[in-house]
Amino acid sequence: MAKLRHHFIAPFTLLIAHCYGQNPDSVRRTKIKFDGYVDTYYASYTDEEAGTGNFEKFPAISPRNNSFGLNIAQVTEQLTSDRIRSTATLQYGDLPTAAWSPVFNYIQEANVGARLAKNFWIDAGFFKTHIGTEQLLPKDNIASSVSMITFYEPWWQSGVKLSYNVGDKLQTALFIENGYNQFVAATDKKALGFLITYALGDKGSLGYYSFLGDVSPYANISQVRFLNNLVFTYAFCKKFNVEVGVDFISQQHSDLSDTGKSSAYVYSSICTLNYLFSSKWRIYYRVSTFNDVNGILTGLINLGTGYIEKEMTLGLEYKPTENSYIRLEGRGIQMDPDQQIFVTNNTATNYRGEVMVNMGIWF
Repeated sequence: MAKLRHHFIAPFTLLIAHCYGQNPDSVRRTKIKFDGYVDTYYASYTDEEAGTGNFEKFPAISPRNNSFGLNIAQVTEQLTSDRIRSTATLQYGDLPTAAWSPVFNYIQEANVGARLAKNFWIDAGFFKTHIGTEQLLPKDNIASSVSMITFYEPWWQSGVKLSYNVGDKLQTALFIENGYNQFVAATDKKALGFLITYALGDKGSLGYYSFLGDVSPYANISQVRFLNNLVFTYAFCKKFNVEVGVDFISQQHSDLSDTGKSSAYVYSSICTLNYLFSSKWRIYYRVSTFNDVNGILTGLINLGTGYIEKEMTLGLEYKPTENSYIRLEGRGIQMDPDQQIFVTNNTATNYRGEVMVNMGIWF
């Protein structure tokens, strides 16, 4: 297998050497790696409106009610060398169907990069979002489900990324993007993104992530959205760690109480606790709040307001191996008292309970 892989990769490394004027021996150090990931589930929701087997409200992880399903099956190619790099991930399953871009739906990310100087890179193409306390995939998060703010913040982006690392502790990046959650530009307006993370030794990290851009589809109206996401992670000991995220979003000309003349705001918070009580078992708890009364992200419901929500999540995980898991997770979503958007026992309610079992493996 090693010889076959060498014969398969060798022509490409020599082509890279020719294009970049590099020593072929140096380019032969180029590494190409393929990874895979699969996550399956069963989920049950108290909300009866969608019906069995259909997508629930806020569909993302384990989105179908009373159904066995496939969250995601994906394969990733990564090429790395001293001067160039690339990443491409193809995906399939309920997660991309329910929550991903309808354009290029099977592409999670596809980008190429070149090193301009030491620790300074430029990458271009399709990327997973740089914003959010929680990431896209269950394997990369403490919990399987994602909170409300994660659902409404960008999941994907396209454009150019300039990144610079200062030693091993400080990472920075600037993004020039097509727009908010856009692979394909909807207008001529471009947006900016920024990230900075600082490693707190081997205990945790502190990160700031932002988006700045005009999200109005009209040329004569400006609605500049400024998203700020602050994330703190810390391991107090080998068995216990915490993840905290705070988000503040402002948007011009969007305050409903002022007939759209003033800026409107979104507030959210997430706190997730994770405790390992053995090498294979852990328990986790998450609490979060979300307030988008002017419907900047959620849009307006029949009461003429956006969503106001709080939720609690409790889960148990068993890891048969280092690269696999089985999770049992329960969550309760409590909307504002007047926002009775769920149906239980044929009665409108502002509460939804859910239970999901996830099994995942990556290789």
